[in-house]
Amino acid sequence: MTGPRNQSSSLRRALAVLDYVQQHAGDGRGVALTRIAESLDLSKSTVLRLTAPLVEADLLTRDHETGWFRLGHGTLRMGQAYLSSLDLRTVAAEPLRRLQQAVGETCHLVVCDLPDVVYIDKVENERHVRMASRVGSRMPAYRTAVGKAMLAWLDEDALRTVAEAGMPATTGCTITDPERLRTELARVRRMGYAVDDRENEPEVRCVAAAIFDHDEKVAGALSVSGLTSRMSPARVREVGPLVARTCGEISWTLGSSVRRGPRR
Repeated sequence: MTGPRNQSSSLRRALAVLDYVQQHAGDGRGVALTRIAESLDLSKSTVLRLTAPLVEADLLTRDHETGWFRLGHGTLRMGQAYLSSLDLRTVAAEPLRRLQQAVGETCHLVVCDLPDVVYIDKVENERHVRMASRVGSRMPAYRTAVGKAMLAWLDEDALRTVAEAGMPATTGCTITDPERLRTELARVRRMGYAVDDRENEPEVRCVAAAIFDHDEKVAGALSVSGLTSRMSPARVREVGPLVARTCGEISWTLGSSVRRGPRR
């Protein structure tokens, strides 16, 4: 009779086989039995025993001619079920909290509803002056860091929607010209994060980066906001990469595999 310890060991080795195929069958041809066995220090017979239930569950498939292993359609179904269960606010909650603790400023999570952005979560530093933003509120995308962070990765129709809605100034620093905004969005793509330099509120600077989903589409954005007395230009350059990395972490959890950071 097979004991729980042996079953657990077999499960771990079967998962190791599945993971190995996932990592090394990217060219579509699959992975040879011999290669799996040698790489994982297993006998061929053991690999065949471990892969049998994986093939039955359609997690692996074996080519009838070559005998090589590839991922089966069952992995796609599992992946889709996992991704459909994800909620942006839930996934981002812990990274958002950690970012706020690291930088000591107010952090926001937003989604796009052009020509606006909508704030869906907020973690605030209670010791400092509180930001005017609130969960559920809307703001024109063109004059916010979160809006620019998302617009930088959207198509020309998105920019046209924003421009046609109007781009009035709210401060002396607000970008009001679509061509100037287009230039700014190119800078966002190069840097990997966007900056609102007193464009929405006269004494506030904000740094933001975009979040992407498993289709590599913009899912939202995350930002850090603070008074200019604390968020100096030098501080912005420190915080920007932190925001971008946090968004990358959230994007990875959502299924994105594309790294979007500073372009050198």
